[in-house]
Amino acid sequence: MTQSPLDPLTPRTLGPCILDPLTPRPLEPCPSDPCLSDPHIVVRDLTMAYGTNVIQHDLTFNVNRGDIFIIMGGSGCGKSTLLRHLIGLQQPAKGQVFYGEQSLWDMDPDERERFMRRFGILYQSGALWSSMTLAENIGLTLEEYTALNHSEIGEIASFKLALVGLAGFEDYYPSEISGGMKKRAGLARAMALDPEILFFDEPSAGLDPISARLLDDLILELRDSLGSTIVVVTHELASIFAIGNNSVFLDAETKTMIAAGDPKKLLAECKNPTVHAFLTRGEPAKE
Repeated sequence: MTQSPLDPLTPRTLGPCILDPLTPRPLEPCPSDPCLSDPHIVVRDLTMAYGTNVIQHDLTFNVNRGDIFIIMGGSGCGKSTLLRHLIGLQQPAKGQVFYGEQSLWDMDPDERERFMRRFGILYQSGALWSSMTLAENIGLTLEEYTALNHSEIGEIASFKLALVGLAGFEDYYPSEISGGMKKRAGLARAMALDPEILFFDEPSAGLDPISARLLDDLILELRDSLGSTIVVVTHELASIFAIGNNSVFLDAETKTMIAAGDPKKLLAECKNPTVHAFLTRGEPAKE
């Protein structure tokens, strides 16, 4: 039987900083631990691997309801791989991913496929169909998974585009809009089925600083207005500090998590040299 993620005997994430990943974690969380909040996603003892090649091992953390949760770390550490495990695209070698009391990987495939419709995903490139207008890109999901008629689908597509600042762009093709607008259109499509959790993979990649800041502002507005939980894979420091209130830091060398918590607190309090170097772009620690 799968152990409940809320069982008090389940190891909890040590926060705000894990100084030694080889040291056993205490059973009781420290007072500042974000696990004390309302968990929406619970990851327990997760190991990710491609065959015998272990990418990350023994990951244990919570994503709380309403979080903008940052998955961060250096290039090649497994950030996007972790995202694929969270959204049901890649099965873990070991461990569990819980949504509330439900274990994602203990579901049968049909149940898991239905459950995944509660997720909205923004891919790095936006992943819009180039032969479809923006409204058609959003409507495709609604046509596939709802019984709405053509008129209702059009109204919803227009509403979703308006939410991301693209009112009036329904009939534009992806080739006719800027990179930042493509990201916003991809976000509108991710919200088509009113998901309770949004996942973003490098949302600021390829954007100029102003467009990236506007996208950060939009992410904050959506979290505050819709009450969504948002998980973001990124290594962009400006975005990490602007939007993140919880995080996990993956280390490529030790192949496990070495820090967790509010990124701003990690910057101020975490003494791990790898985490400090990442969050300060390699600036030496101040005495």
